[in-house]
Amino acid sequence: MSTVQFPSPSSSLRLTPRAWGMLFVLCGAIFLEGINVAMLNVALPAIRADLGLSTGELQWVISAYVLGYGGFMLAGGRAADLFGRRRMFLVWLAVFLVVSALGGMAAEGWMLIAARFVAGVAAAVMTPAGLSIITTGFEEGPRRNQALLVYSGTAAGGFSLGLVLGGLLASVNWRLVLFMPAVLALVILVAAVPLIPAAPQERSRDRRVDVLGAAAITGAIVLLVLGVERAAHVSAGQTAVTVVAGFALAALFVVVERRSAAPLLRLGILRSGPLVRANLAGLLFSGAFFGFQFIAVLYLQELRGWGSLQTSLAMLAIGADAVLAPTLTPRLVNRFGNSRVILAGLLLAVLSYVLFLPIGLDTVYLAMFPTMILLGVAFALAYGPLTIIATDGIDESEQGLAGGLLYTSFQFGAALGLAASTAVIVATTTGTADPLGGYRTALAVPIAAAVLAALVSAFGLRKENTR
Repeated sequence: MSTVQFPSPSSSLRLTPRAWGMLFVLCGAIFLEGINVAMLNVALPAIRADLGLSTGELQWVISAYVLGYGGFMLAGGRAADLFGRRRMFLVWLAVFLVVSALGGMAAEGWMLIAARFVAGVAAAVMTPAGLSIITTGFEEGPRRNQALLVYSGTAAGGFSLGLVLGGLLASVNWRLVLFMPAVLALVILVAAVPLIPAAPQERSRDRRVDVLGAAAITGAIVLLVLGVERAAHVSAGQTAVTVVAGFALAALFVVVERRSAAPLLRLGILRSGPLVRANLAGLLFSGAFFGFQFIAVLYLQELRGWGSLQTSLAMLAIGADAVLAPTLTPRLVNRFGNSRVILAGLLLAVLSYVLFLPIGLDTVYLAMFPTMILLGVAFALAYGPLTIIATDGIDESEQGLAGGLLYTSFQFGAALGLAASTAVIVATTTGTADPLGGYRTALAVPIAAAVLAALVSAFGLRKENTR
């Protein structure tokens, strides 16, 4: 694939205007994905009131997106490698635009849920395609690292800003929460056509598709995510059957890939220790973050009686990562290396969750602020460098696949963290007069996940020091 040309490594690290333009478009897409998830979370009460959804139906507004996103991410990343990253990015950005608008016009709950599922599938192709455009368009080294840190900071900032935007828009009309991403997608699409360079070499690439492998891994991930997502809403037996079926399809996928002449996932890529550690740490870090967010939102809204906008503003400090990721993190990475910066971020995450343990029914926001700001710093230090390690040293032809693996880990981790936190809250608050104690107990989920992520990263750092 052709790359955007930059100055030699010995020259200034400043990117060319064309490179900044391409990066701007790709950051716009990942920002769009971030605000799309966050805005809908705070709009759920308004959606329930307007469409008359039950609690079980309401959770599918989120779960449908998670299933589409997590289930098709790996196949989407490989599709970008096989059929052209630019083409896949533009086509599925257009699909995302259309289904977002259709979701905003939904008159029935099933229409909205269906639109959310297709939006998740679109994001599952668009996101790894965008990431692989960066990792193949910027030469490996400081320039790519700079681009990835700006990109990851934009993604995290989109999620943080989405919390506030969602509260504002939902207070007017929840349908604006879906129409706004559609408008933003249109702007990005128009800008992307001239700014993202074509790659004619991709047309001669072998495009044989591992259909059976794609079906097996997509089915496996969908079932595993579904099992995790529904764990708090169905019986343990149903959850076990779903999860076992998911693992069975995953085993079938491994068998298929070993025998396929053109595998969807070259299993040898998993021999990369840094890639595996980055994915595992990313899964645990994501699970901790989304589990904490769920606990904090329920605590603020259900126990403290705060409104959606008030809650969004309370968590806005987490958005500090949008400023720190492209400014502070590159300097720290250049001085200390990715692994040390990731470990520092994960340890800060552990500290931030521990500091939230003393919450009470009359805790002032000033006492919660250290958790929010430290979590923002932790995100800035860990998220971007994890992305760098997960894609560094991977062959250009498999960059989309590497991106798909990483985002699958993030998405599955989010589902796992949400389900585990929900299960603990339900188990510890049902039939008790002390719901606050249940929320404190549930904080063990993000704390434990962040500690495990730190241990995984520390092991990688030890191996680096040994070498």
